[in-house]
Parts: sequence; C-alpha cells; structure tokens
Amino acid sequence: MKKIKFILIGAGDRGTTYVRIGAECCPEFELVGVADPDPVRRDYIKNKFNLPESVCFSSWTQILEQPKFADVVIIGTQDKLHFEPAMKAISLGYHLLLEKPVAPTPEECLQVRDAALEKGVEVFVCHVLRFTPFFSLLKQIIDSGRIGDVMHIVHIEGVGPMLQAHSFVRGHWRKLEDSNPMILAKCCHDMDILQWLIGKRCLRVQSFGDLSYYRRENKPEGVPERCIDGCPIEASCPYSTIKLYKNRQKEGYVQAATHKHLPTDEDIMRTITETEYGKCVFCCENNVVDHQTVNLEYEGGVTVSLTMTAFSEHGRRLRIMGTKGELVADMGKDFVTVFDFETMKHTDIKIPNAVTNQDITGGHGGGDKGIMRTMCQYLTGNYQGNSVADIQTSIENHLPCFAAEESRLKNCVIDMDEYTKKLCLSYRK
Repeated sequence: MKKIKFILIGAGDRGTTYVRIGAECCPEFELVGVADPDPVRRDYIKNKFNLPESVCFSSWTQILEQPKFADVVIIGTQDKLHFEPAMKAISLGYHLLLEKPVAPTPEECLQVRDAALEKGVEVFVCHVLRFTPFFSLLKQIIDSGRIGDVMHIVHIEGVGPMLQAHSFVRGHWRKLEDSNPMILAKCCHDMDILQWLIGKRCLRVQSFGDLSYYRRENKPEGVPERCIDGCPIEASCPYSTIKLYKNRQKEGYVQAATHKHLPTDEDIMRTITETEYGKCVFCCENNVVDHQTVNLEYEGGVTVSLTMTAFSEHGRRLRIMGTKGELVADMGKDFVTVFDFETMKHTDIKIPNAVTNQDITGGHGGGDKGIMRTMCQYLTGNYQGNSVADIQTSIENHLPCFAAEESRLKNCVIDMDEYTKKLCLSYRK
C-alpha cells in the first residue's frame, strides 16, 4: 500500500490527536516530521513515532525550509498562527490538513483559497462535523426528501459553562486580540455544517450578542482572585479550578491548561497558582462574548437561527423544519426523530455507528477520526462520499462568521454578496 507522508506543525492537542488517529486508523498514514517550539511536546511526538532528530524542528519556518519531503502538512498551531505556515506549505506544493479557522481575517482566508487553487493543492479544513455519523444521517434524511424542502433551521451550539470557562474565559481563546471572534473560533464548524445541510448559499447575516456574565462586576462578595486561595464557595462552584484541574475532572482540559501531554500533579499546581487557568472566572482578562445569536438567510428564502451560548448544556441540538415534516436532533443521543405532516406520527431513526461524546476528548462525535480516514481515502483516490469541502466552499462558509461579528458590532444586516465583493477588492489592492 502506498504511504501518505505527513508533517505535523504544532504538536498541541489538535495536532497530536490527528497524528494519533492517523497511526491507529489509517494504514496509509506515515508521520515523517514534526515542528513545535515546546521541546517537551516535540519530543513526545518524536518518541511516540520513532522520528530521527534530523526531522524534528523548533519552528514551522525551519521545517518548511527543507526540501519537500512529505505529501501533507498538518497545521495545528494556535489560530493566529495558521496563515503564514499555510501559505508557505502551499507554495511548496504540500496538501494541507488545516485546523479551523483558516486564518484570523477574511482577507487572509481569501489569500489561502487563491494560493491553493493556483498551486493545485488540496486543503482539508478541519470541518470535522461533516464526518460525524450524526450529521451524515441528517444530510441523508434531508437529501432523501423525507421532510420536503428545508424552510427553517433552529441550531443551538451549547458551548456549556465548563468549556466556556476553560477555553473562552481562562484559555487561549479568551481575548479577541490574541485569537479570533468567538463566533469564528467556535462556530465556523456550525456555519459550514448548516450550509452543507441546506445546500444553498448564504445571502444575508444579522447578529446580536455580548459578554454579559463572566465579568468582574459579577464576582460574588468575598471570593478571591484564585480558586486555590480559600474561596468560600469553591465546593459548590461549577467553575472550580480545584475540581476541574487539580482533581482531573477532564483530563483533556488538564493537558491543555498545563501544556503537557502527561501532566504531573506539580504541573497542575503550578498552572492553577500561576496562570490564568487558576483564576476565578469573574477575574480573568477575557473579552469575547458568552452568548451570540446569528440570523441567516439562504437562497430560496431558507432561514436559520444559530445560537452559541455558554448558558446551556454542552452539545449541538437542531430542529430542521421542512415542507413535509420536521427533523429534531440532539448530537448527544443515538437517534433522531422525524415528525411526518401527512401521518402526524413521530419516527425515531437510529444513528448508525453513533458517537455521542461531542467533546474534544471524544473526538468531536467521531468527526476527528472521520476526517483523517476520509482524507487518506481521498488522496489515494478511494473516497466515494460527499462530505469533503473544497477550499472554495470552506472559505465561503467562513465569511458569514466574520460578517456576523461585523453585524454584531455595527448593529446592521450584512449582504454577503456585497461583503465578499468589498473583501476581494480590498485584499487585491
């Protein structure tokens, strides 16, 4: 069997997850190089995959200075650090597995698209929801015509209080200037899957939202800056860093907070006593929203209400309303329900190979495994499905996120054709 050779740039959680899955589930996969500034993470990958020191580098610039020695580059760096290595790798003729979002600005997203199309390389943006058993079934039901023409979708992205606190209050994505608008960082997944389900272009966008709760003025009286410093309500607080990190409530979150694949108790104590991950959620330097609603209009008058909120049970839930029936789905369950307008009956449909753990520690409902398998099949000419998005589609589905943030800040409705035209004129000057 012909091997597909991969290079990993960014050996954090996402990058490590993809190469682990590749090694476990894809016989075509072969990792041949790694770049990461953290020697511990770099050595973890080196040792796990028996890589020689000569292919292990401390920066993406160093590894991409080498003559081309692989087929695919996996870019799993932080959001702000996607653009430059992506453009360099494309110029060298590498295919990409590019963690979402593509880039932190719409202009840079367009540049990645144009560079990839000109060079003729494949860019697989990590829209992992497309590769889950859950959304694959929804797509099949819609395309079969069972609920008729889709008229409206209510889509809830329940970030949940724990993930909100970990990633968007204490974590890497807490500050707009260091990352991206939260609607882009979290919901470019959702914008992409909505367009895929509907099969039509987005025409107009309107959005509302704010950072309302995780603010210093909402800190309870007598609560210290850090949970570890004798907080009087720590035992009952859902955001307790002692429960979440010290007691290892979620090991994946512990690894992310400590920046260690195998964190010790000492690593954890240092993290909660010295870093942002140990602070009370009302005392952090966060400035991204904690709830946002986006109204979208697609071709043919199809409308969508997308809500992203910390104040909900974690997980994605949808009501898809068609001319012949309604499809109700919760990604945390192993079945979906169709209500038929003619028979006035509900039918539960089992999800084949359902993966109900939607968390990052559960591989995003099976999507992480799905995208790795699909990419390897696609690059070897053995893929028969319809889940792969080309770079043109990926970028088109990123732009409504940027438009939503502009709408939220300017209190206006964004026409997507006009918005895109202005962007293209701007970046090509």
